Amino acid sequence: MSFRYILPLLVILLYACSKENKKIVEVTSPNSELVVNFNVDEKGQPFYTVAFNNKKVVDTSYLGFEFTNAEQLKDSFKILRTSIKEFNDTWQMPWGEQLQVTNHYNELRVELEEIAALQRKLNVVFKVYDDGLGFRYEFPKQEGWTEALIKEEQTEFNLTEDYKTFWIPGDWDIYEHLYSTTKLSEIDAKSYIPKTNLAQSYIPENAVNTPVTMVGENGLNLSFHEAALLDYSGMTLKVDTTNLSLKSSLVGSENTDYKVKRTLPFHTPWRTIQITDNAPDLIESKLIVNLNEPNKLGDVSWFEPMKYTGVWWEMHLGKSTWDYGMELVDGKWTDTGKAHGKHGATTENVKRFIDFSAKNNIRGVLVEGWNTGWERWIGFEDREGVFDFVTPYPDYDLDEVTRYAEEKGVQIIMHHETSAATETYTKQQDTAYALMQKYGMHAVKSGYVGKILPKGEYHHGQYMVNHYNNAAIKAAKYQVAVNAHEPIKATGLRRTYPNIISREGLRGQEFNAWSQDGGNPPEHLSIVAFTRMLAGPIDFTPGIFNIKFDEYKKDNQVNTTLAQQLALYVVIYSPIQMAADLVEHYEANPKPLQFIKDVGVDWQQTKVLNGEVGDYVTIARQERETGNWFIGGITDEHSRTIELSFDFLDHNQIYEAIIYKDGEKAHWHDNPLDITIEKMELTKDSDLSIRLVEGGGFAISLKKIN
Repeated sequence: MSFRYILPLLVILLYACSKENKKIVEVTSPNSELVVNFNVDEKGQPFYTVAFNNKKVVDTSYLGFEFTNAEQLKDSFKILRTSIKEFNDTWQMPWGEQLQVTNHYNELRVELEEIAALQRKLNVVFKVYDDGLGFRYEFPKQEGWTEALIKEEQTEFNLTEDYKTFWIPGDWDIYEHLYSTTKLSEIDAKSYIPKTNLAQSYIPENAVNTPVTMVGENGLNLSFHEAALLDYSGMTLKVDTTNLSLKSSLVGSENTDYKVKRTLPFHTPWRTIQITDNAPDLIESKLIVNLNEPNKLGDVSWFEPMKYTGVWWEMHLGKSTWDYGMELVDGKWTDTGKAHGKHGATTENVKRFIDFSAKNNIRGVLVEGWNTGWERWIGFEDREGVFDFVTPYPDYDLDEVTRYAEEKGVQIIMHHETSAATETYTKQQDTAYALMQKYGMHAVKSGYVGKILPKGEYHHGQYMVNHYNNAAIKAAKYQVAVNAHEPIKATGLRRTYPNIISREGLRGQEFNAWSQDGGNPPEHLSIVAFTRMLAGPIDFTPGIFNIKFDEYKKDNQVNTTLAQQLALYVVIYSPIQMAADLVEHYEANPKPLQFIKDVGVDWQQTKVLNGEVGDYVTIARQERETGNWFIGGITDEHSRTIELSFDFLDHNQIYEAIIYKDGEKAHWHDNPLDITIEKMELTKDSDLSIRLVEGGGFAISLKKIN
């Protein structure tokens, strides 16, 4: 063929490619209310938009990557092919907020290729649900490209409204900040100054951590997060306050000029947006867990959800200590027989908790401060090797404690504080987990307080993401479930690895005991329910009855009513729930203690009855084993009256209801212990009006009357 024929043909082909790339690819949610469009622009830059109920929610938002070992992936793309398919399945949670989970979405797969000489390939996959969407990048195997050193991911979320935003700063080391509530355009995370001593805090730019939740003027609710965070760096979202835009900003390391190192082929975590016009639907959504792979562990019945007590709160109050009181003699920490006498993890003290738990339908006891090393566990540069995770202090008889617990039908929950010395812990995990297996312990609470060792790493970077996940995966081999504190954020991996049972990752109850800013304000948990809790289970440690604890700390208190502390057993979800207060405070209050004895921890179904982000929320959960229902409701610093309908109850069934609510003169600060307890009979046709005082709440147990 002569050149004069080839040239027109090339023009036609190029024109056809151009026309094809201008054709928008569209995928909708199963109910068609959520619409995602994808295309590449004139420069070959891939972008997407999102509309909900015919309103554009995410405007033109570009996608791309920067690398340290390659040219950026940003433009000069063409769409090779696209495909759309529907998926509809149901799976069961081995433990969780509900038994049956529907996983119904429409998937769009877009295969891209550079027009430029390198002709690198990149796929973008969207899964669109009725309650939101997730999308991720896939780097397929390809010639001439075997390793990606990602300097930055350039994922945009360009918004169309100046939303009311509930946020914590994009701290690379901790999530333990109070939430700020501002317009999106007013976020100033870089200037955020914690009012309490968070020494390891590192906030490099005006970014927020996820989940970050937003509310629009017309009641639209959005929450941005990520799912299936594996072998990648945690994502913060950099805020452009002028253009109302969020952009991915990965957590880095001082030891490398890249933030993520991966070998092709690989895929990123899912970038997620929950979208609803009803705030309670944010909590009921299972988008995050659905975007994770199915269970890879098989039978995990060796872990059973439980309530627990333990040696913990007393140390935050100063009644006892984590350390035994060993002294430094000739450069070695030595038991000189002069222990200070305040050590909490003694055989005798732990037996007290075992006895109390056995009497009150509580199956676990956590013991912190049991092993040697607490004398120099933080603040020392040479923290490597401080803890060995198998050697108890002289006043803690591990054999006797575990024997006694088994006799009483109670399980000891292990505690591993690593002091963020990760290499020490990694080397000793097999030994530590084997010890747990020997004594029949199936749950461990791990801690990572302090700056990460090796130096230069951050809690939320790729190095630590892998450390946290690998620790849990290894624990499963020893039938151990992990509850991590100072963790990486939850991203739904509990579906894939169901031994990842709970975690901290927020400003917890302990701040009420010692924080100089006065502790968590009354609004805190009504924000947490719609932000942090969307990520997954929270080990918040509720149940403080001695609200003021003046005998220990005159300048601190828990900033809720007693009734709200009971409500938290239903509102804040975890398959392990601590009765966190001291034994003597429970024994002095047997009537409210009854709710803790009765309340479940593993649920057949969950219904969020009402709520607004940052204001209030009411949640009902049905226990799997008994079919009993439990309801919890909390409010912020404002008093309000909640109208309850019980139409979720069984037909033709009468329930005995025990209602624990704020007393007439209750107030979170002035009179937090005023509580009213009532009994009545209810059916699905019943209605009830309950008043919540400032910082208050209520809890209800509903048991079938045969």
